[in-house]
Amino acid sequence: MDKNKQYKAVFFDLGGTLRIALMDEPYMKHARRKMAEIAGTDLPYEAFYQLVEERYEPYRKWALGENKESGDEELWCKWLLPDYDQARIKQVCHELSFQYRQTKGRRVVVDGGVEVIKGLRQRGYKLGIISNLIGENEVPDWLEEDGLDQYFDSVILSSVCHLRKPCAEIYQLACADLGVAPEDCVSVADNVKRDLAGAIEAGIGANILFESPEKKHPVVFTEENRPDAVIQDFRQILDLLP
Repeated sequence: MDKNKQYKAVFFDLGGTLRIALMDEPYMKHARRKMAEIAGTDLPYEAFYQLVEERYEPYRKWALGENKESGDEELWCKWLLPDYDQARIKQVCHELSFQYRQTKGRRVVVDGGVEVIKGLRQRGYKLGIISNLIGENEVPDWLEEDGLDQYFDSVILSSVCHLRKPCAEIYQLACADLGVAPEDCVSVADNVKRDLAGAIEAGIGANILFESPEKKHPVVFTEENRPDAVIQDFRQILDLLP
């Protein structure tokens, strides 16, 4: 990674990078119960959750194959609960997305995350988020609740722009949102296949791979997706970006 280059902006991935999911079973169980409650199902909550999981698989296959993402209303009305009361589902679709994500874990900012965000901002970098995830409201609400919204100039979510990484377009959209050329930006992410390929294709100037505590297998690189730097501690970003 060229430490002599003056980069202007840093984009963060969320899941497995800036935010880590903790396997908190009581928390996750509460979310499964909440999903069933707000959907108004007659099924036991665990059976309802399994129904959603089964229907999520073809949606996920479509999303990954097309590099697209549905908004909350389309996700729940078209893909996951088309046979439920549509007026009700439209009304609660945002909360359904939020609770469904909570069934996968309780999300917290990675160790050193806030320190890095504040440190980079103090150094004059523009900051952005580029994330693949369902749910249109969770991230803006979290940023506001944690007082982090003031540090980010751009938040690009696949559920809002309907594009998914690794497509280069989502990076180009984020760069345009910041008014910074791709070659002047740095990407920080944890997924080689999903995050690095699109960033490299979009011409992002430098790519930092975070060896996330969520990853259970060693990372294998090819010449096409080799990052410019690999870090194990999130705070190492401050050493790489003066």
